[in-house]
Amino acid sequence: MRLVILDDYDKASLWAAKYIMNAINGFKPSQTKSNFVLGLPTGSSPLGTYKYLIQFFKEGMVSFKNVITFNMDEYVGLPRDHCQSYHTYMWDNFFKHIDINPANVHIPDGNAPDLIVECNNYEKAIDQAGGIDLFLGGIGTDGHIAFNEPGSSLASKTRLKSLAADTIASNARFFEGDIQKVPKMAITVGVKTVMSANEVVMIIICGGHKSFALHMAIEEGVSHMWTVSAFQQHPRCTFVVDEDATLELKVKTVKYFKGLMEVHNKLVEPRVPSSFTAP
Repeated sequence: MRLVILDDYDKASLWAAKYIMNAINGFKPSQTKSNFVLGLPTGSSPLGTYKYLIQFFKEGMVSFKNVITFNMDEYVGLPRDHCQSYHTYMWDNFFKHIDINPANVHIPDGNAPDLIVECNNYEKAIDQAGGIDLFLGGIGTDGHIAFNEPGSSLASKTRLKSLAADTIASNARFFEGDIQKVPKMAITVGVKTVMSANEVVMIIICGGHKSFALHMAIEEGVSHMWTVSAFQQHPRCTFVVDEDATLELKVKTVKYFKGLMEVHNKLVEPRVPSSFTAP
């Protein structure tokens, strides 16, 4: 497990974007797998990373023509073109700004006639693509990843999920403050789906309000009540965090991982042209 500690959210987003760019550019197609497969989240955490990836594409530093994506989740019953659907989020904030083939974009269909079949087919599509090479993720304050809220099975795969009352209340701010307008169910990838990523799971955690979740994720044991803690057992997991997110960590934990930053930065710096400057 890597813990990459940056000064703030913007630097964390830039580091993550560089890492993803390097992973895509370093991918070598084979007879069995011709496309890089990328798992993606929604929410506020990845917005900065998407911004930088768009910038890298526009500067000719990366192409998404041979990238296949799978999103983590989608609300059930919300029209695809609704302003709060995850389809709308992904196209507005990322896909329409890059050269990805629309046929290579996969987002669960929350309006499918048979939602159970949709969940099963989503897992099959991931398998048919050769598995996910890198899964980018963020977490909630209660340590959930995707809609795998406290109590979710760590062996779970893509499934239909009832949303917790706290999640519904929290999301009401996106629906004019009207809790009745918030979808009560979602399709979500499972913890095992994310854990099965072939290469790297990246978790972006920023802000003091997520510091206790980070503590539970890396300093306590694995628990289904803090689903992000499962990634302690992933062979190549990277937590990318800002300083505020480390407030609940032990001093020796922070000092240990900060001591590795020179090594961690070598994972992203060498392939970025020296002429690049962040805005």
